[in-house]
Amino acid sequence: MKSRIFGAIVLIAIASTSGTTAAADECADVSIAEMNWASAEFMANVDALILELGYGCNVSLVPGATETTFASMETRGQPDVAPELWINSVRIALEAAKADGALHALNDGPITDLGEGWWVTPAFAEAHPELDTVEKVLARPDLFPHPENPSRGAFVGCPAGWGCQLVNANLFRAFGMEEKGWIMVDPGSAAGLDGSMARAVERGTPWFGYYWSPTAMIGRYNMVLLPFEAEWAGSDNWDGCIALSEQDCLDPQATSWTVSEVETVVTTRFLETAGVARDYLAARVFPGDVMNAMLVYMNENQATGEEAAFEFLANHQDIWAAWVPEDVANRIRAGL
Repeated sequence: MKSRIFGAIVLIAIASTSGTTAAADECADVSIAEMNWASAEFMANVDALILELGYGCNVSLVPGATETTFASMETRGQPDVAPELWINSVRIALEAAKADGALHALNDGPITDLGEGWWVTPAFAEAHPELDTVEKVLARPDLFPHPENPSRGAFVGCPAGWGCQLVNANLFRAFGMEEKGWIMVDPGSAAGLDGSMARAVERGTPWFGYYWSPTAMIGRYNMVLLPFEAEWAGSDNWDGCIALSEQDCLDPQATSWTVSEVETVVTTRFLETAGVARDYLAARVFPGDVMNAMLVYMNENQATGEEAAFEFLANHQDIWAAWVPEDVANRIRAGL
């Protein structure tokens, strides 16, 4: 594995713990996708540590991203594990791969409380408990004055070029937000989006806009996700309109946000060679608040996924020890 001294650590743990040889025999080589966002990087490193120290697997981390990792797993059978695969963008192809027996979802909920949507600051939610849905907030643009046009409300969308920019622009139209007195703000970049939220929270001013979880920003500022009163208007409306460009979405319908789904996906080879180690991936679920806290830790300490994984295993034994048998937990403790 990259920048690791696990070989020696694992040998020490194996030598000092009875029964470990059998565990090592049950799990051979495992490749794990270390995808290019913080929570996925963190999860990949937690999985690597637990599989190495607890089960004796020989783990390698492979850089990746949602579509490239999925394509490689589908066509080449590598890497063996995608710990945090957001499946909405690959759903059709993934279902086909599952039906063919090439790929398998070992865990269809590895993180709780995740998703995208529209958020307000905790101070605003506390000051206005009556405005507890998207639609109720949309009726009060006066509470979110645009800095350049205070007579209009400011809704902070996604930077141009992001996929979520299309979704937010079409929902803006679907809910008639311009007619209600809103202006959609393009934050310009990820830094601009984060900065607008941070300034609002730190200054105690209202903020209403798009974000997603798990992220360090949501964890740091305890942002509040607003539910939609609108019912789900169907996949045809979302996939066939809301998620497309404006010219391809002539009549967007008001709808709740599509459900964000994440799965831990593995190859057939992993199922056949990982032995009981696969039970760990099926069992492990990161609580959303803990995941966000770990992302805050990574952000504030400029920590790598590997460093955050050690921090998590050292300080959250009450969580991860429930994912594995006691003898495996003891081996992990001995190796830290």
